[in-house]
Amino acid sequence: MFLIVAKYLIPKGYRGMAVFPFVIVKYDFDKTNGIFVNHEKIHLRQQLELLVIPFFIWYFLEYLIRLIQYKNGALAYRNISFEREAYAKETEMNYLKNRSFFQFLNYIKLK
Repeated sequence: MFLIVAKYLIPKGYRGMAVFPFVIVKYDFDKTNGIFVNHEKIHLRQQLELLVIPFFIWYFLEYLIRLIQYKNGALAYRNISFEREAYAKETEMNYLKNRSFFQFLNYIKLK
């Protein structure tokens, strides 16, 4: 994992993003924010499981489905299965050591 500070690459309203093998953060202080970095590391693992490009295709398609479902961009984003797993487990610093493959599937919400 490579941590990069590049505030102009991060969309407005967000603090960072993971694009394997990089974690790009908007602010330098987020490089030392353990919870934030753990959240992004969870996304890196998800990307590896789906071989990176399919992760982004799935992410985008699920976002569109959630946007239709919730009619709210922020709510759609928070309910993407990848985000639900990352937010649920971001405070568990040892989560990735014990995480089984494809755990994000447990966070797909059908309603």
